[in-house]
Amino acid sequence: MIRALKIIVEQHPDGYIAYPLGIQGVVLGEGDTYDKAVADPISATEFHIETFGPEVLDSDSPILEVFITEAGVTM
Repeated sequence: MIRALKIIVEQHPDGYIAYPLGIQGVVLGEGDTYDKAVADPISATEFHIETFGPEVLDSDSPILEVFITEAGVTM
């Protein structure tokens, strides 16, 4: 069975960091390219499910969309 995951990808000066949403526990990927960063948490999530069971997927509150916004803060 295939389940769709929403993955956040951040670009940093030294590469990319990616992490899936809706998983109990920490799963993180990194890479020099966007594709490498995304591939990492996919394989890590599969291992995480094999190790801890499918209940690590947060099925009670599915994430429908993810929004990113920018806001100013007073310093």
